[in-house]
Amino acid sequence: MSRQIRNSAKAVIIQNDKLLAIKLHDGKEEWYILPGGGQGCDEMLPQTVEREVREEAGVEVKCKDLLFVIEGVHGESFHRMDLVFLCDYLGNAPNTALQGDTNQVGFDWLDLSILNKLPLFPSKLRRPIMNFHEGKEYMKYLGNEEIGDPECLE
Repeated sequence: MSRQIRNSAKAVIIQNDKLLAIKLHDGKEEWYILPGGGQGCDEMLPQTVEREVREEAGVEVKCKDLLFVIEGVHGESFHRMDLVFLCDYLGNAPNTALQGDTNQVGFDWLDLSILNKLPLFPSKLRRPIMNFHEGKEYMKYLGNEEIGDPECLE
């Protein structure tokens, strides 16, 4: 069986020391992911992240620099390649019909000072996002994160 590689453009959007995150709930647990999604054919990554954020959170952003790359080699029917971009928050997108992901129940602004203790996934992003925000050194390539990897709480 041949698996496809799926590029996904994700957004780090920071306002007032808080990170915009998509809130998911499966009936038992609640967790967060960065807004963003799959790249369409003939779509550049900056276009993908700006479109996906508008669709999932109803906000306009301007895509800036690539911050992180993280992979999901196993656990899904495809090999996921998340390309995480810093985005400037521009404001609410008027007249946007939200198109949420499966189990999406909204979005929240997460406190960056405690992000390492919040259920943001992939968890390998938590500390690097905090380090970026605090002006500390951080790794750009975060490798692979699989379902069942230990929580990143340091």
